[in-house]
Amino acid sequence: MNQHIPLTGIFVPLVTPFAADGTIARPALEALAHSLLDEGVAGLAALGTTAEAAALDEAERRTVVGVVAAVCRGRGATLLVGTGGAGTRGTVEALLALGKSTPEAAAAMVTVPAFSRPGEAGVVAHFRRLAEASPVPLVVYHIPYRTGQPLSAAALLELAAVPGIAGVKYAVGGIDQDTVELLGSAPAGFAVLAGDDAFLSPLLALGAAGGILASAHLATARFVELAAAWQAGEAARARDLGHQLAALAKAAFAGPNPTVIKAVLHAQGRIPTPDVRLPLLPAGPVETAVALAGTDRLTR
Repeated sequence: MNQHIPLTGIFVPLVTPFAADGTIARPALEALAHSLLDEGVAGLAALGTTAEAAALDEAERRTVVGVVAAVCRGRGATLLVGTGGAGTRGTVEALLALGKSTPEAAAAMVTVPAFSRPGEAGVVAHFRRLAEASPVPLVVYHIPYRTGQPLSAAALLELAAVPGIAGVKYAVGGIDQDTVELLGSAPAGFAVLAGDDAFLSPLLALGAAGGILASAHLATARFVELAAAWQAGEAARARDLGHQLAALAKAAFAGPNPTVIKAVLHAQGRIPTPDVRLPLLPAGPVETAVALAGTDRLTR
């Protein structure tokens, strides 16, 4: 297993487009994946939060991964796959199945165990066990406002030293001392990827390798440009663009993810419906109009 996979740049966690009859719109998903790669993203993530993975059945999950894997294979792009759940044993089984079914998967994106709140030592033990068993590298998905489990920089750096853990999707809802410590001490080969879209620019300025960003469905090339600007040391250009994209991210998350993003993609003619599955409800017209206008401003 190669832990040092290319995890630099912008990755988009794909929405799952639905047809009018409620089935997965496979052609739209394929076309959307190609269009994002055309705009310069480094890779795609299947079955993330943005995909409404929890609302898909097993056959639908296989369909999504199969479509996205085929696109990434053909384009030479990096594929991340959201895998597993709150239990260690079940997540090991899911990782083993992923390794068999999807050789294109460069890494599995695995959330910190939700609801059980096992404490930092339990989280570290959980990921050590997963890394030992997994046939693919792991990206730890740290999103405490969904999982209920905070982690200190010390715990994340302990995970960074575990063989088989390639990075972290870092979505803690802000920037604090732990953020600064993590980015200042992360070892070579361990990628810290922004997971809170509005904080992409400051995290890149602090040394993040890139981001896994739902709002990068919109104005995609501008997100790619922002990452390139920080990597090139073009701070003034990066700051200005970062502020603009933070405003777009705010608009894209004015409703629960991915409701506004799907509404904008539908308004642009890129997916056949704006539909989401319960318990999500579709975005309203005001939220959609604001996000669409922000996208248009950035892409003119």
